[in-house]
Amino acid sequence: MDKSEQRIHAVLGDDNERTPKNARHYLVHLKKHLSLPLRVTGIEDFPWEEPYVLGGWDRNEYEEMKKTNPSYTDKFDLIDILDPESDDLIAKIRRVSDGQTFQMELLWLRCVDKKSPDYVTLNDYSVWHVNY
Repeated sequence: MDKSEQRIHAVLGDDNERTPKNARHYLVHLKKHLSLPLRVTGIEDFPWEEPYVLGGWDRNEYEEMKKTNPSYTDKFDLIDILDPESDDLIAKIRRVSDGQTFQMELLWLRCVDKKSPDYVTLNDYSVWHVNY
């Protein structure tokens, strides 16, 4: 097991399948170990952005849509983590540039400060969600 897998195992034990029950276990762990509010950004383009980023959709339309939708290029404060809707936790985030708040799947976010213990904790959650 690599270090990330060891930390995930410490949170969930042998039953580490991605389920709503385990998402709730992860919620308890994250609320206990993350320093909220936490500065975060997108890991990669958010689902709504993909056609604009990869597919050549209208650039001006994309810039307009970014005014009212969260973008992976934005910086946010993670202000809360809500109960899961299925097997992913919901992040309540506030965009730093204009104060707009959004809710989105926690899976899409990473800590800005790569040297912070919060970075590892949040990254482990994403690793679990993608790989288990």
